Amino acid sequence: MSTGLYKDAGVDIAAGGEAVRLMKAAVERTHGPRVLGGLGSFGGLFSAAFLHEMEHPVLVASTDGVGTKTKVAAALGRYDTVGQDIVNHCVDDILVQGAVPLFFLDYIAFPKLDPTIVATVVGGAAKACEAAGCALLGGETAEMPGVYAPGEFDLVGTIVGVVDRRNLIDGSTMQPGDVVLALPSVGLHTNGFSLARRVLAGRDWLAPVDSLGGRTLADALLVPHKSYLPEVKALWAAGVPIRGLAHITGGGLVENPPRILPAATAFAFREGSWPLPPLFQLIQEAGAVATDEMRLVFNCGVGMLVVVRPDDADAARSALHAAGTPPWTIGTVVERGDGLPVRFVS
Repeated sequence: MSTGLYKDAGVDIAAGGEAVRLMKAAVERTHGPRVLGGLGSFGGLFSAAFLHEMEHPVLVASTDGVGTKTKVAAALGRYDTVGQDIVNHCVDDILVQGAVPLFFLDYIAFPKLDPTIVATVVGGAAKACEAAGCALLGGETAEMPGVYAPGEFDLVGTIVGVVDRRNLIDGSTMQPGDVVLALPSVGLHTNGFSLARRVLAGRDWLAPVDSLGGRTLADALLVPHKSYLPEVKALWAAGVPIRGLAHITGGGLVENPPRILPAATAFAFREGSWPLPPLFQLIQEAGAVATDEMRLVFNCGVGMLVVVRPDDADAARSALHAAGTPPWTIGTVVERGDGLPVRFVS
């Protein structure tokens, strides 16, 4: 069947088919016995028969994108990490409620499809799904000339996980005196890239930077978003009751922590209780960015907050250290009073 007119209009169906062929093996490596059917179906099929093993299974779903980090990947021609970004970001978003991932779907859109680039992005997503024990169940690859500018692309993901309702983490049991532990980030993760790109625009992103330990800006900016699933599983395995988890994404340390606070409580974070990593220092200095704005835009080195009872803090620190992620103890839960929900105190 001829597709000449459609191709002349900017859409190459054959390129889409080639992209599917190239990504097929990577996607199918994430499939276990719960996945019914193969790649290319109209809808992904995932057996839910195992849910009867739970007392009250609750499905937890989230959709997100990697934002303008795609512009960094496109400008540098490096597409191998952004697929990991979107999976790990979504894993962390449902993890804060105690859910483990079941399956993931991606959406990738280009003005003109390059099958190799698409397969590279999806290969990264598959790699992260494998690590999380999550099926890459399906997705959409769209060619949309006129919607996206040449050289640009968009990447979005949807994840579905499950938690037994009795194990749901919603922050409701948090109370004044609880200890706040911070799990380090590995970079910007997937937030703040519009500001980072602006203040770093005049620099050579391919040159080694002494303050980054000899890494280039390109390498530092494209480090994939970290999944904190192993760390939370380590806490569960150690029997540590988790009272609250907060994923530090867009809105930074100002807007994300209050999302889990019970009424009449606040967070008090101690100034200087964790180091500002070199990449964030570089961004702040290059743009003369005020500290308040840094905390609103970036994670500032904190990827996830873990709230535990004071009596559980030592066990939590030990479990996280054994898991390879020593935490910082950065503050406590306090009474709200008339103050802000997040306070930085000396």
